[in-house]
Amino acid sequence: MFHISEVDKGDLELGCLIGELDAFQSELYPAESNHCLNLSTVSNEQLRCVIARDEKGTPAGCGALVFQGEGSAEIKRVYIRPEFRGLKLGEQIVSAIESIASVNSYRLLRLETGVYQQPAIALYRRCGYEICEAFPPYAADPLSVFMCKEI
Repeated sequence: MFHISEVDKGDLELGCLIGELDAFQSELYPAESNHCLNLSTVSNEQLRCVIARDEKGTPAGCGALVFQGEGSAEIKRVYIRPEFRGLKLGEQIVSAIESIASVNSYRLLRLETGVYQQPAIALYRRCGYEICEAFPPYAADPLSVFMCKEI
């Protein structure tokens, strides 16, 4: 059983999880194809972050949503610690992010992930996301997979 809650972008546990994600991604992709978002560069009005914790309060995963213009938002920084993978936590985090988007009247959700992250691509497909074209601020990249969903 996991509890998912919103946290401030400066939350220390969130920072730790994102550090693990950055280390993981830097081993997979060259810098020019590694689209890590530094949360401190996004205003509080444009950003919502979530952390999932297990029944003991241990941080298990995270995710973020960046509000963009014209009713769209981008899912960023979704990460599940290895010991918590396979427990459907990714689906729960994506669902929590989608709920935040919906409550804030954002209907088009988009994301970018990497070609070497097949479990992430499979997660997003299970959640109803489909492959789409690159969207701003991204350019087409052979190491990137772009996905979207209307909610």
